[in-house]
Order: sequence, then C-alpha cells, then structure tokens
Amino acid sequence: MRIIAIANQKGGCGKTTTAVNLAVALAEKGKRTLIVDLDPQGHSTIGFGYDPDSLTMTIYNALMKAQPTMSEIIVSTKIERLDLAPSNVLLSGAEIELASVVGREFVLTERLKTVQDKYDICVIDCPPSLSLLTLNAFVASTDVIVPVQVEYYAMEGLKQLFETANIIGKHLQPCNVKILGLLLTFVEKRRLLSSQTQRQMREYFGDLVFHTVIHRCVRLAEAPSAGQPVFTYAPESRSAAEYRALAGEIINGRAWAEQITESEASAEEITEVEAPVEQINDDKASAEEITEGESPAEQITEGESPAEQINDDKDSAEQITEVEAPAEQINDDKDSTEQITEVEAPAEQMTEVEAPAEQINDDKDSAEQINDDKDSAEQISEGEASPEQIIEGQALTRR
Repeated sequence: MRIIAIANQKGGCGKTTTAVNLAVALAEKGKRTLIVDLDPQGHSTIGFGYDPDSLTMTIYNALMKAQPTMSEIIVSTKIERLDLAPSNVLLSGAEIELASVVGREFVLTERLKTVQDKYDICVIDCPPSLSLLTLNAFVASTDVIVPVQVEYYAMEGLKQLFETANIIGKHLQPCNVKILGLLLTFVEKRRLLSSQTQRQMREYFGDLVFHTVIHRCVRLAEAPSAGQPVFTYAPESRSAAEYRALAGEIINGRAWAEQITESEASAEEITEVEAPVEQINDDKASAEEITEGESPAEQITEGESPAEQINDDKDSAEQITEVEAPAEQINDDKDSTEQITEVEAPAEQMTEVEAPAEQINDDKDSAEQINDDKDSAEQISEGEASPEQIIEGQALTRR
C-alpha cells in the first residue's frame, strides 16, 4: 500500500483541503483509498459529513490501545472506494501518552500494516506542526506532499520540513519517506505577488514543484461547510478539475502532467471578466448589451455632440435643454417660446416695462383702434359727459 502524508508545519496552507479532495480524486480513478485524519481538529472528518464529537471510536483509540483494531474504527464515506479513519479532539492527548511508549515513532506504521491489503493508497492528513503525530505519519509514509501557499512566509518554513524528512530517513529504519513534491495552493493569476512567488519556487526547487497548481476558488472554500468534498459539492468546478489533474500526476508521473498545459485546460473556463477587450469589441452580439456609457463615438450623448449635428438633427430641438440651446435655435424653434423662461427670453419677448417705444407706437391695438371703436362712446364714464348734458345743467341753474 502506498502511503502519502500531506504535511506542512504552517497552518492555513490547504493541507486538509488537499487531503480530502486528493483522496476522492484517487478513488475516482479506481484506487481503493483510505484517508487517515491525524489532526486533532478533525477537519477531514468534518469534510466528509461526520461530527467528530459524536464518534465513539476514532484513530486515537486505535493508536493508544490494542483494541479496537484499525479495521473497527474505519468508517465508509459517500464516495465509492473511499474509507475514512476519523479523528476528534481526544487525539491531542496522544502526544503525551505516546511519549513514554517504546517505539512511539512506529505506532501508526504498525496499525496501518493491518489494513494494507485492503487499500491501494492511504492519504494522511497531518496536524499543522512537526509533532510526534507528524513524526508517526512521516515514518509510516512512502511519500510526502507539501502544500505551499504562494507567499513569502510559506517559503521560509520549508527548510525545517525538509531537514526533518532527511533526519527521519537516515535515523529511523525501516523508513523510506521522501518528499514527493510541493503543491502550490491559493494561486491567483491576477496578483503579481502570486506570479512572482510561483516563479521563484519553480526556479529554486525545480521539478520538485508539481506541475498542477490549485487556484483560489469560492466553491472549494464553501464545500467543507456543506460537509462535502468539492467533487460532490461542485463537480464541474475548476478546483475539481485541478485535483483530478493532481491525482493523475501522482499516478502517472510528471511527464504525463506536462503534456496538459494550463492554457489548454483553462481556455474554456475564461470568464467574461478575464476576456480581452478585443473579444468584446468583435462580438456581434455585444452591441445590444453595451451600455450608453460604453457606446462608441456615434452614440455620444447630446451634450457631447458637435454643433453641426445638433443643427442638422430634426428632432434635436425638442431634446436640447434650455441652458445648452444656442440663441439661433431658440429663435427659430416654433415651440420654443413656450419653454423659454422670463430670464432667458430674447428682446422680442420682453415685458411691457422693457419694451421699446417703437413697439408701442406700431402696435395694431394702439390708441387709434380705441378711438375708432364704435362702441367706445357708450363706455365713457360720467366724468366725460357730452355737451348736451352740460347745457341742460346750466339751464337748471339759471332757474
């Protein structure tokens, strides 16, 4: 049985995520797979939908006592050909209890030997430390995969991990553990720091870095909250494809992985945000989706259009605002007089106070029309009485 430990003393680098999804990917490829949760936090156990606190038998019981056996604490998962050796917080006490045991580094090795004929591959999720539990995982393993987040601090911790693996290989026999590879996680193509760190890792460690990388993905982060691996939570996601590629690289070797370039794998998965501007402009269908703000020069708003376009446009006069409209258009517009404010009105529409004398004299409704009016005599007030009425008044006075 091939045993692969997923280890890194730095936390938050994707160890549990890698252990869970790599185990599922290997089972998908027809390998009888066992995943051992060797982390007292029990995150791998949670990742397959189990509640660690409700389990009565875990890997802790198998390590500390002859009974129960490894076979008795193993539980099945919803994934075909994949079983789980669960864990819970009790495992944190194993550090102290194993300290006084003779051959404490080989306890896990002996337990796994009892089930080696039932499985093709065993994946061990190690705790985030170089503790006695991690030491047991290294001694029992044939290979170690080190998930590395693409940032500077993650690179600094690798030296101690490599030294530990070398010391174990030299001084603890039989032990044939070796570093299978460094897996770059939380990769972001758009971040310059991510690209620089990835390039530095490949330049320094060379072929020791897996060709496959794991990109940051929302679906991958959401899956544990649903108690599922990403393969059942989002089977068509990019993360599921990447862990399948990692499993293929582990089984078939680096040469197989290098034949599948990233560009070929990602071409169909490019989002609209990542699409180049040229693709958007050339798309025949995009014209209907372009907003007014993105429209070409022909669709410039009225405020930006040149004066020639405004003058020639038959419908523009009704759309031009009062502030922007030139004086010539206001005068010529038949309907503009109703919209012109008193402040902006031209001289022709000035109030009577502002009107020039020429307009008053020329007005068709001037005093001449009033004098000629046939009905005006009847409307004259008593103060304007006729001569006949005055004579009659004088006659009465003489009497």
